[in-house]
Amino acid sequence: MLQTLKDEAFLIVALAMAVLAYALEGSLLHGGRVMALVAAAVLVLTIVLASVRVAHHAEVLAEKVGDPYGTMILTLSAVLVEVVILGIMMSHEPSPTLVRDTIYAAVMLDLNGILGLAALMGGLRHGEQPYNDDSARTYSVMILTAMSVSMVVPEFIPEGKWHLYSAFTIGAMLLLYGVFLRMQVGAHSYFFSYSYPEKKRRRKTQPDAEHQPTSRTRSIIMLCVGVVLIGALAEVMSQTLSVGLKGSGAPPMLAALLVAMISASPEILTALRAAMANRMQSVVNIALGASLSTVILTVPVMEALALYSGQPFQMAMTPVQTVMVFITLIVAAINLNDGETNAIEGMTHFVLFATFIMLSLIGL
Repeated sequence: MLQTLKDEAFLIVALAMAVLAYALEGSLLHGGRVMALVAAAVLVLTIVLASVRVAHHAEVLAEKVGDPYGTMILTLSAVLVEVVILGIMMSHEPSPTLVRDTIYAAVMLDLNGILGLAALMGGLRHGEQPYNDDSARTYSVMILTAMSVSMVVPEFIPEGKWHLYSAFTIGAMLLLYGVFLRMQVGAHSYFFSYSYPEKKRRRKTQPDAEHQPTSRTRSIIMLCVGVVLIGALAEVMSQTLSVGLKGSGAPPMLAALLVAMISASPEILTALRAAMANRMQSVVNIALGASLSTVILTVPVMEALALYSGQPFQMAMTPVQTVMVFITLIVAAINLNDGETNAIEGMTHFVLFATFIMLSLIGL
């Protein structure tokens, strides 16, 4: 019991912080901009800590079921966190561009930030790192299709027809995900896995680590508890952030980037550990899988919310965003076509990520 409490220290801290935040909510919201920003920063840090534990338990489940199911669980848990935070923020202060900007920021963070940094660090340590190039091609073409349908084509849809196209987008995204899921866990599951001989030997020498009868049930429970705590913390965080940033002249992308970074923080740690352990297939599955899941699952949920509320979101990307997405996908298609990554390829993606950050800071 004591060991369990020690292991779940981050979730215990998150629970205590949630109780404290709700008890002091009035003071935090009416104590001025500085207090609101400090409170928002503390709550964001707490949400990140809770997200790390959610990712840990997703990894435990992933290890039990193996790839490709494992990375699917990890990416879905991250998308769930993102949808929860987005939904709560939209309920307090609706923004027509927050969903679009968050999805765009998440794709830039996943494809350029996570993949770029992991390939750079892994390449500097291991040189060329192999993976299954079928997975990269499959992910890339689906990301391109999903983003084009949901975030490029809407620019040309008449305002009076948004209901019809939103309903179509929901159906198209769910259809894409259904077919993709069938491929990922069915006859084409080998697209998303890679055989590591040294990993098989390591598993044989550590049989005890894989036989923990209560770990799966505990991980499922703790994962659910973590998501609930993240939602509770996001409830107060969104309000304090709104109070703190109001009239501050902060870049419009700041809130979206913050949501994307919170949801991706566990994936960053997992991907970097995989890259340093020479497991580039896991990095590809995490980075590209998270991008695809963000678009293909977040879009239908938020579009359904728009249809329910009768208030459309601005889903069409700006010209700058469209250019950055297409450059990223072109670079990814060139880099990920040979089944190996290296430090140079990682650096190209990381420079694109730095460009995205700079454009966001100057308000583009």
